[in-house]
Amino acid sequence: MAEPILIAQHGTTECFLRPDKANRHGLITGATGTGKTITLQTMAEGFARIGVPVFMADVKGDLTGLSQAGVLGSKLAKVITERGIRAPEFAASSSTLWDVFGAQGHPVRATVSDLGPLLLGRMLNLNETQAGVLQLVFKIADDDGLMLLDMKDLRAMCQLVGDNASEFTTEYGNISAASIGAIQRGLMQIEAQGGDKFFGEPMLNIADFLQTDAKGHGIINILAADQLMNAPRLYATFLLWLLSELFENLPEVGDLDQPKIVFFFDEAHLLFNDAPKVLIERIELVVRLVRSKGVGVFFVTQNPLDIPDSVLAQLGNRVQHALRAFTPRDQKAVKSAADTMRPNPALDIAAAITELAVGEALVSFLDEKGRPGITERVYVLPPASQIGPITPAQRQALLADSIVAGVYEKTLDRESAFEKIKGRTVEKLDASARATEPRSNGRARAQAEPRDEAGAAAPSGGGLFDSLGSIFGGGVRRTRTSAGEQLIRSAASSVGREVGRQIIRGVLGGIFGGKR
Repeated sequence: MAEPILIAQHGTTECFLRPDKANRHGLITGATGTGKTITLQTMAEGFARIGVPVFMADVKGDLTGLSQAGVLGSKLAKVITERGIRAPEFAASSSTLWDVFGAQGHPVRATVSDLGPLLLGRMLNLNETQAGVLQLVFKIADDDGLMLLDMKDLRAMCQLVGDNASEFTTEYGNISAASIGAIQRGLMQIEAQGGDKFFGEPMLNIADFLQTDAKGHGIINILAADQLMNAPRLYATFLLWLLSELFENLPEVGDLDQPKIVFFFDEAHLLFNDAPKVLIERIELVVRLVRSKGVGVFFVTQNPLDIPDSVLAQLGNRVQHALRAFTPRDQKAVKSAADTMRPNPALDIAAAITELAVGEALVSFLDEKGRPGITERVYVLPPASQIGPITPAQRQALLADSIVAGVYEKTLDRESAFEKIKGRTVEKLDASARATEPRSNGRARAQAEPRDEAGAAAPSGGGLFDSLGSIFGGGVRRTRTSAGEQLIRSAASSVGREVGRQIIRGVLGGIFGGKR
């Protein structure tokens, strides 16, 4: 069994996080600037040191310091001395950088089909009716063998379903133009935020998050999320998709001596804000069952009230940094946090929460029997790695030396829904053109100049019009049109108009998929 990880201490009191209980999940809370980032960094290093890979989102852009060894500066030395805590053995952690937009790390992509209508509906902020129509779009695509890989596939599929809604009503149900329009507008908003770069291939192989280095240390996967936070729904949906991928792809293993991977979900309140009930239920299900897959999940947020009670009840390991009780809601949060931690007879937990200094926390980890430990007021140990972001040159060096360098950088564009729908439209146009070609040729021959048996042009006075002209108007050609000529020309014009209408209907019917 792996050795417990020392996270915090105060004098002789030490708080160890047991690796065999890390898959019981955890919660890190505290107001801005109270030390949550340092706690994240220290925990990630501890897990990586015993061979557990880690995934974490870098919301503020300063977690990349994990890839570089720290130094003992004057400020850190003063803090260590004043608090009487252990000085770290400075070392870097093996790290892989990722970025949905592909600018600050290796690209991370998923296909539209893999994300699914539920998560995509959450990303697009669709109501219940619109989400139902989106599910029908996915169903129709599956039944028709059309792969939805990237954004243009989904847009083409929505247009196809919207233009031919009446044909799908009997089999799939009503499809309103308003709902299709809402989906298309949502897709345009995601594209404007750069979210279209997330959809496509090559898709992320979740096994690339489960790597260890040559020394057997777990690799820390750091997602650049400072720009991603500008699209909070995309951020929350992306992280939930990653968690779902771990749940669906990893086998059942039960309780292990240490988890296969630890997943830190920073800014967790974004996951639950205005989330529909069906999504909350799915999150609760994934969090409850992913434990048996050997995955530990730690939610990081400012306020414990941000987490629904059904999810909060499953988070056994707790680190509570300071909360500020300036408003009634803040006071409620303080009381809620105090009530959910195991009491300590020597400590007023509710009062201590508002008095904690930066880097100080109330800690309650699960013991060897899975019971919450007595809450202790302790100082979180400083990390062994650099505190703060790395330089652009250091980032480029990490990307070049990464184990996945060159794997995800080049996009693939297989034949999918967009290409097949486009091909069908072209085939309809060609078929319509071939169907109307004989009529056009016949009319052209009728209008051609008459010729004799030898192929020479017939004399201008020897045709039908001349004969009728002789009868009605005498034998002399007149500039004015005779009554007989008007009658025949009127009949020919009517036939021409009818042929023209059939040609137009044939072409337009081919374009829009209508019936001729």
